[in-house]
Amino acid sequence: MSRPEAVPFAFTAETDRFRSNVTPPPRPRPTPSQIAGRTLIGLTVVAGLVGSLLFGMPALQSGPAAGSPQQSEAADGR
Repeated sequence: MSRPEAVPFAFTAETDRFRSNVTPPPRPRPTPSQIAGRTLIGLTVVAGLVGSLLFGMPALQSGPAAGSPQQSEAADGR
């Protein structure tokens, strides 16, 4: 009984040649309400990302043009 290569377990070498003739049952098609729900969830996620980007952009800008100039009380010489 000679093997072409040394394998610690014989059944792992045989798994490459084994093919099952059992196929899983077909997945049921999603109903229109499931499609609408998934679409709404996707749109909600995308809208949240776009909204956070729009609200976060002013905070990421730097320099004096990033909004109205603010002065602290220490700058007034008090």
